[in-house]
Amino acid sequence: MTWSVSWKGRRGGVAPARALALAAMLALVTTGRAAAEPELPATPDGQVARVEVVGVVPFAGGGSEARLLPYAIQTLDREALQNGQGGNLVAAMARRLHGVNVNEIVGSPFQTDLSYRGFRASPLLGTGQGLSVYLDGVRVNEPFGDVVNWDMLPEAALARLWLVPGSNPLYGLNTLGGAIALETRSGLADPGAEATLSVSQHGRRRADLAYGVRGDDGWHGFAAATLFDEDGWRDHSAGRLGNLFVKLGRRGADTDWQATFLGGRSRMLGNGLVPSYRDEAGERVPSLYENDRRAVYTFPDQTRNRLLQGALRLTHRLAQHSELTASAYARNSRRDTVGGDVGDAYGDYVEDCADGFLPDGSPLEDDCALTRDDGADLHPASLNTTSTRQRGQGASINLEHTAGGKQFNLGATWDRSRVHFAQFEHEAFFTAARGVAAAPGEEREPTSSVTGTARAVGLYGAATLALAPATHVTGSLRYNHARVGNTLTTEDGVLPAEAFTYRRLNPALGFTHARGALTWFANIAQSNRVPTVIELGCADPEQPCRLPVGLQSDPYLKQVVSRTVETGVRSGRGGSGFSATVYRTVNRDDILFGRAGVSRAGYFSNFARTRHQGADLGAHGQRGAWRAHADYSYLRATYDADGTLFTGARTVTVGPGTPIAGLPRHTLKLGLDWEARPGLVLGADMQAVSHAAVQGNEDGLIADAEDGEEARRADWSVRGHAVVNLHASWRPAPGWELFARVNNLFDRRYESFGAIAVDMFPEGRLLQPHAGPVEPAHARFVAPGAPRTWNAGLRYRF
Repeated sequence: MTWSVSWKGRRGGVAPARALALAAMLALVTTGRAAAEPELPATPDGQVARVEVVGVVPFAGGGSEARLLPYAIQTLDREALQNGQGGNLVAAMARRLHGVNVNEIVGSPFQTDLSYRGFRASPLLGTGQGLSVYLDGVRVNEPFGDVVNWDMLPEAALARLWLVPGSNPLYGLNTLGGAIALETRSGLADPGAEATLSVSQHGRRRADLAYGVRGDDGWHGFAAATLFDEDGWRDHSAGRLGNLFVKLGRRGADTDWQATFLGGRSRMLGNGLVPSYRDEAGERVPSLYENDRRAVYTFPDQTRNRLLQGALRLTHRLAQHSELTASAYARNSRRDTVGGDVGDAYGDYVEDCADGFLPDGSPLEDDCALTRDDGADLHPASLNTTSTRQRGQGASINLEHTAGGKQFNLGATWDRSRVHFAQFEHEAFFTAARGVAAAPGEEREPTSSVTGTARAVGLYGAATLALAPATHVTGSLRYNHARVGNTLTTEDGVLPAEAFTYRRLNPALGFTHARGALTWFANIAQSNRVPTVIELGCADPEQPCRLPVGLQSDPYLKQVVSRTVETGVRSGRGGSGFSATVYRTVNRDDILFGRAGVSRAGYFSNFARTRHQGADLGAHGQRGAWRAHADYSYLRATYDADGTLFTGARTVTVGPGTPIAGLPRHTLKLGLDWEARPGLVLGADMQAVSHAAVQGNEDGLIADAEDGEEARRADWSVRGHAVVNLHASWRPAPGWELFARVNNLFDRRYESFGAIAVDMFPEGRLLQPHAGPVEPAHARFVAPGAPRTWNAGLRYRF
């Protein structure tokens, strides 16, 4: 199904005044037609059921009843998010939310690549981001690449999570496949103190502290802190982080306000993919991972993050059914990275001079421009460092009115950011353990820098109308206007500043119909994402850049437009419920990163169409001392047009139906808890996924055709796997809780992601053409899954 709204203004976009007028008309029309207020559903014992209220927009203070929304929102409460049962936030989402998968590409628990329906929220630059993430209404996708730094979120302060599906325009830019909204605790709901201490294998230690207070005159305060430290289960993968969250506010008769502060810093070592096996004359030859699952390819790969964020929210009740919410925020973040890799010049040397040299030192290959002595003098490694500074500010205002079976929202958002990025390269050499050390006497050289700005304005309106006591229709419109500009500095000097403007009007329309305990729903929605500073600065195939990135000129990239159609049925009552949804999301002009050569160099480009379609099924229930949940997801994520992918090791030709790498088609999640006695809970859970295509092997080939030979065909997919976990908690006395967990109970060896690349270290030794002929071989690189790991801790509330 294809549809769009494209009312044009003078400059080819939608006039802002017209968009605001449309939103206002939508809201006013719905307030002018009355409908009977439906009765709330009742439980079997005749009591009124608990009404779950969720935010229609992430930055408003009110919300809508979940049963009225034309899509199935998933929620995790404070208990499900607790550290003792979840490990961390991303692990809790991966275990309990259908449609959610994780790739452990980096290897650090706080640098995980998360996907929902195939759309990602990741800390990795170059990953196609498609989920927006909010903390108390503040968007936390970073301006430079829309990445999400999970290590900067205050997990000890979280009260609830909502996962909103589809291309919901009300959640702003980058909501292509869904949105994650996080709400923090407050002294009003959580007075008292809480301390949690836990230890785990691999030197992992964690402490979470929280304290809330409330006064009789409406004043309330809350503070939470987290400290985390680990040695890491893989070699050279230690990490640590700390953050502090503070909230202060007051609830009045008509006006509420709250101010929040968040500060955090981390140092994470995540050493990425490691070669599993390589192809030699059609034979699979084991490589590093097969011999040692803890091995790393090259190191270090260190990321340091710092964050300061402040926000203020003011809510004023204008009348019995009307509420005005205004908010503002400021963010200041910093990221510094150090990465050790094969040097670009050395990689080209190995590729061009693989046949070696004659006795007089001259090359055997015509493509080789070096002598044996020239090759021996090359530094094989490079130590790449980057520095990113980001400042962002924003404000929003939302008017909400609910009465007579109707609800409407009318509002506006404004965001701006400024980014400064610089990259440096230091020639280096490899140690015997494949570590990278700077070459003595060599100076660190700047390779590129960019100063970029982005400004975005959003105007929206939304309304829910009761057509009948059991039938509701919901419609919304949002106009987005964004401008992104860069000033680039390369080895050739400062390039002329460039800026691009993007406009889009995004609609959504859906309905719900309740019949007994069941609610049927259907929704169609559109959203968009504009290119970020990094994508515009790295979009020239003639001048590929490096990730973390070296930037060049600014070819124009189109904005991504995503449209989702979904329908389903849900039911929930008395602690039990289920939902079933089928959906299709089509992205037009998707932004992909293609690699050039054997290094990390590459560039961003538009791809005509990609498609994500599938089904999500979920059920949960409780009977007596038993509680269970089961979730199944089917995902078919494919390219939906003819095109070419540049994956570094090879060129992949794709067409409609070619799978997108790293996304399993089938996912099953099961969980069972048993309260063996009051205060003692024993449980188990399982996550199982089917195989997933490897990047560079999407077309079933592992090497391109050369010299008249046919391309080599092989299935190098990441295998499917199932992981079983056990957990237990015991409350021996009021306020005290002991908990324990064993992840990967059967120590299953599995991988969560794969890519084809050239293995420069066969048998663990660097390829050196000047020492003799070499054969650079394509290898399957994988992201290893963690081995069996136990965790235990103590929690005290008072």
